[in-house]
Amino acid sequence: MKVTSAKGNPELLKEIGEAFRAIPGIERVSVNPATGSVVLHYDTDRHDEFHGGLDRHYQATGAQCCGPPNTEIDVLANKIAEEADFLAQNSHSAKAVVDLFKKFDREIKLASGNMVDLKIVLALGIIGITVLEVGVNTATPIWLTLAIFTVNHALEMHQPRHQAATAGAPVVIKA
Repeated sequence: MKVTSAKGNPELLKEIGEAFRAIPGIERVSVNPATGSVVLHYDTDRHDEFHGGLDRHYQATGAQCCGPPNTEIDVLANKIAEEADFLAQNSHSAKAVVDLFKKFDREIKLASGNMVDLKIVLALGIIGITVLEVGVNTATPIWLTLAIFTVNHALEMHQPRHQAATAGAPVVIKA
């Protein structure tokens, strides 16, 4: 994994490596200060135990996801989802509607290879309707805001995966 803030900081990388050593199943931790990377070598026979330990450690530290910050639209979408789940617990009709939209979301993700979801489809639909009905000049703030939301959500769905750089030698923390 890449730790951008630890690039060129061997002390921080060593500290991160030491934290990972506490997770069952990890055999060795290698860090590379030149690239800011941490490589976890674990026993594949203990794969489930490793992932369970990693998840417990993550939850125990109260770590936050490193995705893009929530926008006002993200906050609104989250509130709507929470309200929909609450209503679904108390109403059969609401549960049917929520389940229907969750099914649509799953089907869209499956059809697009997890590249697009219902939030993106709805935002693009609203952009299209707004531009067609009101016009590009008048609708600019609306479609621009929704376009930003769409791009932000797509980035959130597909966090970039960096290729390991070859510069500098890794440092083994636990052998």
